[in-house]
Amino acid sequence: MKKFIGRESELKTLDREFNRGSGFVVIYGRRRVGKTTLIKEFIKNKDAMYFLATEELEIGNMKRFTNTLTEYTKQDYLKNASFSDWEDLFKIFATHKPDAKKVLVIDEFQYLVNVNSAFATIFQRIWDEILKDKNVMIILCGSLISMMMAQVLSYSSPLYGRRTAQIRLSPLKFTDIMKSNANKFFEQLVEVYSVTGGVPKYFDFFDNDEPLIENIEREVLQKGGFLYEEPVFLLEKEVKELVSYFSIMKNIAAGNHRVSQLAGVLEMPSNALSPYLKTLMDLDLVEKRIPVTEKQPEKSRKGLYFVNDHFIEFWFRFVYAYKGELELENTEYVLGKIKKSFIEKHVSFVYEDICRELLALLCSEGKINFIPSKIGSYWGPNIEIDVVALDEERKKVLLGECKYHNQPVDADVFFELKGKAEKIIELAEYEKTFILFSKSGFSDRLKELAEQNSNVILVNNDSIV
Repeated sequence: MKKFIGRESELKTLDREFNRGSGFVVIYGRRRVGKTTLIKEFIKNKDAMYFLATEELEIGNMKRFTNTLTEYTKQDYLKNASFSDWEDLFKIFATHKPDAKKVLVIDEFQYLVNVNSAFATIFQRIWDEILKDKNVMIILCGSLISMMMAQVLSYSSPLYGRRTAQIRLSPLKFTDIMKSNANKFFEQLVEVYSVTGGVPKYFDFFDNDEPLIENIEREVLQKGGFLYEEPVFLLEKEVKELVSYFSIMKNIAAGNHRVSQLAGVLEMPSNALSPYLKTLMDLDLVEKRIPVTEKQPEKSRKGLYFVNDHFIEFWFRFVYAYKGELELENTEYVLGKIKKSFIEKHVSFVYEDICRELLALLCSEGKINFIPSKIGSYWGPNIEIDVVALDEERKKVLLGECKYHNQPVDADVFFELKGKAEKIIELAEYEKTFILFSKSGFSDRLKELAEQNSNVILVNNDSIV
């Protein structure tokens, strides 16, 4: 994303850490999610040194760190100096402008640990003995989630207990993208977001005046496209047995959300799937959802698994599923599959997630008089409700349906929703309000019904009717 948007809470955390005596912040998250952009936005008006580690021998990283330190301190004698000890370099940083508040960023920290497994221990000593009592804020940033957790965050790491804050950066919310693209039609943003998710770098490649389907063909379906192999790059350094993980994600994207369904199609015992699913959840690529009404969600047996990334879900549905055709450059065949089912099989489900976001935003802005403690969905025997928000303290519930259709939503949808709500035993004592989301407006009959009933809310695109 060419302009910086969102990330208000993350910037607030970084500012808080900057204003303490010394800070040790860990930022991690998947590739291209915007970690470096966030850091550069934070340090742009601060006295800061930014170093990007790379996949090379330690001596190469040390030489480049020396060059960066030379530029930062303006001490030209360092250009010709030779260092073999990291501590000497960090001492120079610490003693430069000793009274000034400084920020030191080490981006892609995991590469330093890759080439020297003792680097986490070395950096622990550097922090404890050289930097901790100075007016310094350290930011360690990394893209390999499993390694950052093992080498920086876990109890067994030498750096455990040193951090003063951590930020696991997730893709941007749809509402952030919507606010910063007020010049674009809501429908256009929904459909682009359904492919790119909230990953800023992906959005950049689709942020143009070309039709979405042409962007998909060029960036996702063509063998040389920027995103053609993206999930491979995301996972290949995080997991072993890439084929097994891909098989699981492909089948979840195809609609097999229960463990029993996955076990059946993969011909694996259910308990054998658990470690794979846990790893995918740790990487934020898969999410386990529980009906929002469950009192003890951690013990619920109603959990369903979903791909937790709209681009990756799209990729498994329309790229990985037709990889043979795409490798033979039969792109038109796959484009035909996308055109036929893109809205019904993909966008409509993403729209449900967007509606839950919109509900949270409308409540936080006071446009809906409701204080949700939980927002999710509900499913049970022969009942599914797209949006359910609970105010458990006041025993109130909002129940909603999301319709991404080209026709206005009619009153029948409301009556069907009301009938389903009455069958949910867990909500029998809750005061019920109904909310309907539509991208194509509402029939006159439904609008008249909503005017006569204060417990019916209609949301067209992102606005209450």
